Amino acid sequence: MRPTPLPPPDNVFTWPVRIYWEDTDAGGIVFYANYLKFFERARTEWLRAKGVEQRQLQQDLGCIFVVSDVQIKYLRSARLDDQLLVTSHLSELGRSSFTIQQEARLVSADAAPVVLCTGSVRVGWIHGQTSKPARIPPELQQALQG
Repeated sequence: MRPTPLPPPDNVFTWPVRIYWEDTDAGGIVFYANYLKFFERARTEWLRAKGVEQRQLQQDLGCIFVVSDVQIKYLRSARLDDQLLVTSHLSELGRSSFTIQQEARLVSADAAPVVLCTGSVRVGWIHGQTSKPARIPPELQQALQG
């Protein structure tokens, strides 16, 4: 069975990120792997905004979310002190996984936001002890879509 594509969202979740020295490489540009960290933080906060606490899910259900696939495209560089907005929205929801589309956008007071990096992240739902895929409970599926 294939995941169900969802219509484009009316409400895209955003999470602010400021670029610090620790985020940059020797050239003063954000190190490429740090965009994955920014995306992870935004996904976690997206879940929290939907009332989904990952630690509680693990304790109550014995299952966890794991990233199973990432597609990422770098378009422009972020630099020290830049302010970004990282977006997240659900694009597909299957029985044991979902896909989130994400972007890192440079924001400034005097210009429109500029997309720096885009990504598609597939997240699986697995049993914590066995690492085998599990079916996402209906109430959790509803929370993800809400």
